[in-house]
Amino acid sequence: MRLNDLMRVSVRQVIRHRRRYIGVVLAIALGVAGFLNIVTMSREVKQNFNENLELIGGVNVIKVYFDKALSYQPQWFHQQTRAAFAHLPGVKTLTVTTAGYAHTDWKGKNYDFTAVAVDGAFWQVRNFWALTGRLFGYSAVTGRKRECVLGAELARKIFGTTDITGRTLQIDRDLFRVSGVLGGVTDSALANSAFFPMTTAQDRISGDLLPDHLYLRCKTWDDVAKVAAEIPAIVKAHQSPNQLRVEVAWEALKRVKMLAWWIEFLIYLAISATFLLGGVGIWNVMMAAVTSRTREIGLKKAMGAEDRDIMAQFLSEAFCLSAVAALLGAGVGRIVMEILSYVIGCRPPEDLFFLGLALAFLFAVAIGVGAGLYPSLRASRMEVVTAIRYE
Repeated sequence: MRLNDLMRVSVRQVIRHRRRYIGVVLAIALGVAGFLNIVTMSREVKQNFNENLELIGGVNVIKVYFDKALSYQPQWFHQQTRAAFAHLPGVKTLTVTTAGYAHTDWKGKNYDFTAVAVDGAFWQVRNFWALTGRLFGYSAVTGRKRECVLGAELARKIFGTTDITGRTLQIDRDLFRVSGVLGGVTDSALANSAFFPMTTAQDRISGDLLPDHLYLRCKTWDDVAKVAAEIPAIVKAHQSPNQLRVEVAWEALKRVKMLAWWIEFLIYLAISATFLLGGVGIWNVMMAAVTSRTREIGLKKAMGAEDRDIMAQFLSEAFCLSAVAALLGAGVGRIVMEILSYVIGCRPPEDLFFLGLALAFLFAVAIGVGAGLYPSLRASRMEVVTAIRYE
């Protein structure tokens, strides 16, 4: 039998017995869809997850600072050191900060608080947002504007509310406009602080406010270890490393990576189980097909069909069954991928999708043909007389 005739007959058999095959097709289709989305979307999902790791401890943020308690000589991060950090592989963005003390009078009451000087990238690196109002940006830093952002607790202490956008507050000897109240803070010290543009704070807040704290946000948690290991050498290449301290949430990082590994493992396990169930289903329906078509097999052999012809027919039916399921799964996987891309706001490369599609298709077909091998072999080895007399 020619290949095109063989495939035409096999497709016809699959269509004719579609109700029998519907459960098997759905099982393999779901496995293909799940595998396809794991391959295509895992990088984007992981990247999106890393964007928000501050919510569970900021494990991809490295804190680097000079410990003032170890020496009377002040140390801070020079511009060339910061530039070297910015070009370090694995670093997404960085910010420098420093802190001093300030006070204000409001309705006859005195309030002392920590004044944190930040640059325009601080909010993004630390994953903070505005509870009310807005957070000042790069223009406030370069323009040396007299703006500030208050921590939520400090705003409540002074004003009794967090709805204070646009109010004017005298801090030390200058008037500052409150642009917003900080949200996303889990540290009570930061919630009781005020935040100023770095340049403005250096001009108007008392004390030597030198950028002695630096935060590096890594692209993924896999980059944290290698970036942390390279920090001392980079600092030493551009300035004195005395008093340097590097802090990483190693325990939290370990727990997050372990959790992600288990989630990924369970997803792959579920997909493998779905494929396995699909393979068992193909084996069952093909065995049932061989049994119900025993007399047909006997007649074909009596008319001159050889064992390999019978085996090829049933194998091609198993192939068509798994191929149809794989194509259906590819369609479902594409729809799910589009939905996920919309939800997380990024799309995987098209070539990665087609690579995943090819792998899923080959895997599904291999499962189908492998499951149909024994029934096909059994059909091909039937005795002619026994098969014809089968009731």
